[in-house]
Amino acid sequence: MRRLLARLGPPETDAGTADSLSPPHERALARAIGLPIADGLLPFAALQGGAAGEGCAWITPSHWRVGRDDIAMAHAQELQLDESTSRALLAAMQRYFAEDGITLEYRQPLQWLARGDLFRALPTASLDRVTGRQIERWMPSGDAGRPVRRLQQEMQMLLYTLPLNEERQARGLLPVNSFWVSGTGSLPAAFRPAGAPQVTQALREPALVDDGAARAAAWQRLDANEIAGLLTDVDAGRAVRLTLCGEANSRTGSSGNASFWRRVVARPDIGGMLGAL
Repeated sequence: MRRLLARLGPPETDAGTADSLSPPHERALARAIGLPIADGLLPFAALQGGAAGEGCAWITPSHWRVGRDDIAMAHAQELQLDESTSRALLAAMQRYFAEDGITLEYRQPLQWLARGDLFRALPTASLDRVTGRQIERWMPSGDAGRPVRRLQQEMQMLLYTLPLNEERQARGLLPVNSFWVSGTGSLPAAFRPAGAPQVTQALREPALVDDGAARAAAWQRLDANEIAGLLTDVDAGRAVRLTLCGEANSRTGSSGNASFWRRVVARPDIGGMLGAL
């Protein structure tokens, strides 16, 4: 990494704050593929769900830890949610969403695609902003967010008495007691990504669970593989663009004018790294 940084030009800075709904690594990824940049409205659900022209969001089944003075979001992987359980939860919750004109579509155990006009202009916080943290500051706000907040309250009541959750608790598993909304917005029907980034999550998980040893090991692997590859590209005269992201800001250095993004490493402790030929 030190050798690579020494070969790159003066960095450009994307200045932000740790309070932004969209963290720097998501803003960097959005720029790489040509998405419009608006805080809390990076339409990843519409893009990844193949639903251009519609208002979309990602719905993540969640466990909220309710304390005396606050509520915190458990890491999604702590749920150990399998496909059959996730589909059963979706079926139990669907009709409540339908009353607000929202359809739910199963994609993965921890990710459902929601379609509805409500999500076209509703800013929402990235799941990475709330994992392991108090959620109050990140909740959808104002009149636009009221339907989501109401749905979350209704689902908490429904899920509290759901036999499926009672069975999970009897097996020592966390109950699913709410959900999170992210990736909101819409795309023009004719939108086409400007590039095709390759994404690796090597640093994301250690950062979310604040595991210093795993973080150090992940950095060593990245330095020996992805970073070494970018350095090889620079040595061969190919243009490389590298973006390092923190909680608030990101900095991008380049060895030349990159024509397209080649690699993306999303959500490490100091953010995402993007390289281009």
